[in-house]
Amino acid sequence: MQQAFLQTPLGTAIIEGDENGVSRISITDGDGNATENHDKTPYVLAEAVNQLKAYFDGKLNTFSFKLNPEGTDFQKRVWDALLKIPYGKTTSYQELSVQLGDVKAIRAVASANGKNPLWIVVPCHRVIGSDGSLTGYAGGLWRKKWLLEHETPPVQQSLF
Repeated sequence: MQQAFLQTPLGTAIIEGDENGVSRISITDGDGNATENHDKTPYVLAEAVNQLKAYFDGKLNTFSFKLNPEGTDFQKRVWDALLKIPYGKTTSYQELSVQLGDVKAIRAVASANGKNPLWIVVPCHRVIGSDGSLTGYAGGLWRKKWLLEHETPPVQQSLF
């Protein structure tokens, strides 16, 4: 397993993976080993680092690098459903449960969402409460709020 680091507005992103794909992305508060020197980025993680940088620069809204998260079959089903939430849109835990075929699975869906090892790329931040409230986010609600605002910038109103 190799690691790469990227300084972001949310903290240091730690990207982990190998030739089979990226298995984990997490964010820490410190600057850790963050470097913009991509010469030190392992080759197998270079595309993930480049795409994440472009995302934070506002130049990318769909990721295409290979993913390889570890989880149960149910967790992977939930994470696959998260990948279908469009950029700039949100859904609720209840809507996600219905989409997965079991309206009563809200807690299980929320638990799988909380165990998502691929922050930002598998957009668990796009899941909100049925009432529109920001609910639970492993990285803290301030990060969830930042990501949602980043993906839905205010629309410039016409001056005329």
